[in-house]
Parts: sequence; C-alpha cells; structure tokens
Amino acid sequence: MQLRNDWTREEIQALYEQPFLDLVFAAQRVHREHFAANTIQVSTLLSIKTGKCPEDCKYCSQSAHYDSKLEAEKRIAVEKVIQEAKEAQASGSSRFCMGAAWRNPHERDMPYVLEMVREVKALGMETCMTLGMLNQSQAERLKEAGLDYYNHNLDTSREYYSNIISTRTFDDRLNTLDHVRQAGLKVCSGGIVGLGESSDDRIGLLLELATLPIHPESVPINMLVPIEGTPMQDVEKLDVIEWIRTIAVARIIMPKSYIRLSAGRESLSDSDQALAFMAGANSLFSGEKLLTTPNAGEGKDRELFNKLGLTAEKAKPTVAELSTDAMSA
Repeated sequence: MQLRNDWTREEIQALYEQPFLDLVFAAQRVHREHFAANTIQVSTLLSIKTGKCPEDCKYCSQSAHYDSKLEAEKRIAVEKVIQEAKEAQASGSSRFCMGAAWRNPHERDMPYVLEMVREVKALGMETCMTLGMLNQSQAERLKEAGLDYYNHNLDTSREYYSNIISTRTFDDRLNTLDHVRQAGLKVCSGGIVGLGESSDDRIGLLLELATLPIHPESVPINMLVPIEGTPMQDVEKLDVIEWIRTIAVARIIMPKSYIRLSAGRESLSDSDQALAFMAGANSLFSGEKLLTTPNAGEGKDRELFNKLGLTAEKAKPTVAELSTDAMSA
C-alpha cells in the first residue's frame, strides 16, 4: 500500500465504518506487506519520576490536581534504571522506555536523563523517553546522547482535546513533535480511546496522526484505565470492537508504523488481543506496570505468544554496530 500523508476525514471515516471483518482483513493484508507476520516488538516502560505532575489530564493518576491516592516518588537513581533495563532485556524487550511526570524537563534534569539514555543505549537496547514538552535544544541533546524514540501522545482529537486537558494545548503537543523531528529523533505518538469521545473523535485523532509530515514510527492506541480519584473514574467502558476498529484503521493509513497495544491491555482476554494482532497491532508493552497502571505481566505474555505462535522482534543493530560488522566481515 502506498504511503500517504494526505488522507481526508471522509476516507478515514469510510474505512472506520466498513463491515468489521472486511476492515480487519484489509488491515492484516496491509500489515503483511510491511512487517513480518507473527512478530511483535516488545517494549518495557519504567516511571523514573512519579506523581505531582502540574498538568490536569483528566485520566491521569499522576496529576497533582486530583486525589488518586498515588504515592509520589522522586526521580530514581540511574543505577536502578540500568538494572531494570537489564532485566527487561533479559525478558525479551528490545526497547526500554523511561517516563517522568513532568510538564517539561528543567535544565537541572537534563544531565540525569542524558546519562540514563547513554547507559541504556550501551546495553544494545532501543531507547525511548517521555518527559513532557521539549524545546529544540533539549531534543537535540537527547538525540546526541543516543535516544532513539520520543513519546508524546496527542491523546484525542483536536475537537475533543479541551474536554480532557486545559494546562497544555493541542498545538503545544504538535510543537514538541516538530522539535523531536527536527532533532532527527523517531516519534512515538498515539492516543487514548474510551475517554467518552465519539467515533468522530477517534477518526479525528487518526487523521491528525496520518497527516503529520512523517508518520510516527510508533503509534500507541491506549484504552482508558479508569482510576479512582480522577475525573474519568466513572467513564463507561468502550466496546473492545471500537478499539480494534481504531487499531485496524491506524494500520491501513500508517502502514509502516508500529501499532502498539498499551494501557488497558491487562483487562483484555487472549481472544481480544489476538483480534488486535489480526487487525495489525505489532507492538506492546510488557511487564507488570505501565508507569502507574497495571499491565499484563511477562509470564502471561509468554503464554499468549506461545498460544498464538508469536515471536518477539529483536533489537535492530545501531549504525555503529553495522559499521563494526562490516569492518570485521
């Protein structure tokens, strides 16, 4: 399928609204054109600084605006992060993602995060961070330290965004993505479904992502995990079929992107997850926790992979490693 950045809302809506089995079948065909069948990229996510975030995202337990009973933690030692990364690598993860509950990193935090990137990269893993908004200089220094991916989700459609967050604008998010691209980093950006949004909003989110100048290399499609104490604690659960529709359309309109199962996966059955893989999802977070919310553990994932005949993708070699291999050949 041809890579396009000029999708229209009408085209995406037509995809979204077609018969479900036709949509999933089309998505799997597109998937196999661009990715190895039955191979899943596995990432691990670690919170390096938890809680007391100044943002007011209505779904988030880490916001200082809500009483979610989350125990805040100061940033953890680099040595602890490296140990967690080694354990994640041993369990099959090829990418290690580090997240901090900041609106944006202060300059005093930069030596800390840059050291962390360098140390994790030295293990031979892909590196990813989510630290809030970045300026151009910060993005460039992260790239120089060896960061591969920067995660900054759009969360929802432009039209629904103000119902979810008021402390940061939709364009603030796009500006950070632009800084990340300008620095030469890969982009990880997606959203959350089940926030009380309409199908039009899910279509709007997909439209924003698919019409970026370059598609995000990773697109997480999260399912809301309602957390007590947040304004979204009582939101009605979205039908899983709607979540899978969103995944399938994402696969078709962003054919070379990794489509990731992220938050909300721990509540899904093996059959639900199998259907999501059939719809073109080919990446997931493994481990017991995603920042602060529960996640399917490594043991369950091993059982699922064995049951479905799936294998974990190996980390891609770096440019330096490829050069070394070429010299020794």
